[in-house]
Amino acid sequence: MSLTEKREHRQHAEDKHEASRSSFERDYSRLIHSPTFRRLQGKSQVFGAGTGDYYRTRLTHSLEVAQIARQAAKNLVFQYPEITLERADSPGLVLDPEVVECASIAHDFGHPPFGHKGEEVLADILEQLIEERTRKALRGKKESAEQKREKHSEMRYRYEHFEGNAHNFRLMMFLEKRENLDGLNLSDAVLLGINKYPFSGLENKKGMYRNEWNYISEIRKEWRIPERRTTLEAQLMDLCDDIAYSAHDLEDGIKAGKIEVHEHFMHDEGTHRLIIEKIQTLEDRVWQGMGREAISMKVSAVLDDYLRVWNMKWPVCDRDFSRTRREVKAYWVNHFVSSLGVIDDGNWKKVTFVKDGAENDDMLRTVSVLKSFAWVTMIRDLRVQRLQKRSEWIIRRLWDAFVDPKTAISIIPGDWIQRFERDQRQETPVWTWERMVIDYIAGMTDMFAEKIYNELYGLKVGSIYDID
Repeated sequence: MSLTEKREHRQHAEDKHEASRSSFERDYSRLIHSPTFRRLQGKSQVFGAGTGDYYRTRLTHSLEVAQIARQAAKNLVFQYPEITLERADSPGLVLDPEVVECASIAHDFGHPPFGHKGEEVLADILEQLIEERTRKALRGKKESAEQKREKHSEMRYRYEHFEGNAHNFRLMMFLEKRENLDGLNLSDAVLLGINKYPFSGLENKKGMYRNEWNYISEIRKEWRIPERRTTLEAQLMDLCDDIAYSAHDLEDGIKAGKIEVHEHFMHDEGTHRLIIEKIQTLEDRVWQGMGREAISMKVSAVLDDYLRVWNMKWPVCDRDFSRTRREVKAYWVNHFVSSLGVIDDGNWKKVTFVKDGAENDDMLRTVSVLKSFAWVTMIRDLRVQRLQKRSEWIIRRLWDAFVDPKTAISIIPGDWIQRFERDQRQETPVWTWERMVIDYIAGMTDMFAEKIYNELYGLKVGSIYDID
């Protein structure tokens, strides 16, 4: 097979009657028109969805990442002809703006309601389920450490885990519906462009679920992608997500009054300390080996630079707060995108920030500091914390309502029950009942989760004519 054939290959063969559109244009259409994409408008980015007209949701964030990534891909293809389809050595070393755009559109499909808190709670629910089922299976037996490990592994294999990126693939390759197929049947290039954690969830909790990994791992072998490496398109998508996060979420925080751009706020010792503590929790190569003092110096330098840019733009924008906020955001996005390049990385290649032909670790740290700054000033905000506590209660109570199939079968939508029963007739079912419930809750928007919670627990009864 040629590089083009490998990249455009799909898990299920299709009649190529749509000659007017390229393979990746069809992928883009399927993603944009999917119910999952529309639901992103009702899922939190930082502030709760519906908090205000200005603040970003998962939908607007995904569109912004897609725009940044597509333009960045065009720039890189112009600078590095070796990553074009005509000259690349591997289908994974091609950088196609259309594929990167598709990957960016879909990169947050798997995020559950209530942002990162929802992801954390669903993951914890499954962890507790695995522990409980392990104890139950060993009850009455003389437990050795080896027996417990074996039984725990068995339960882990059965119930897996929850992770937003893995859930992307559950949606795209199983839950979405297309004619008589499960999933959107996207091209392999787009699937691998979304796959930033290229391993099984049984190996690492950030990895993929078994059903989808079975296919993705085969494609990776076919493309001869080295272990733990990702395609250039996946690398660029991931970087542009970080760029958008570091620039756009700060803009939202300034608009909301959670971040004040003046010397006293930027030099606040408490905020400074929280940023350092957040960075120290990151498993990020660029911070390894750096002590607290070195991290502190970098944090100070980045915040000083942010203030410098703000003060530079302030008079140019006629001292208009709104104009300045937007121009500062645009400055940082342009600053980061113009620093992107492609370097050799052993027997593979790497998209990263580049300076003098080598990876620019200092720029990577700058992005990391700005992301951490956004995190500690907004996620730790009093009202955001209250919202997150409420979110946890909602998700746990929904789980309690649905986990027993005998009592829940009449309160879960019929199409989900039909899908579950059909799946159970397969030789190797994808779901257990519990996994189906997790997938059902994970697909909810913030508002829909609140609605079902209120209906179940009597705070507000919806109309029987509401359509679920």
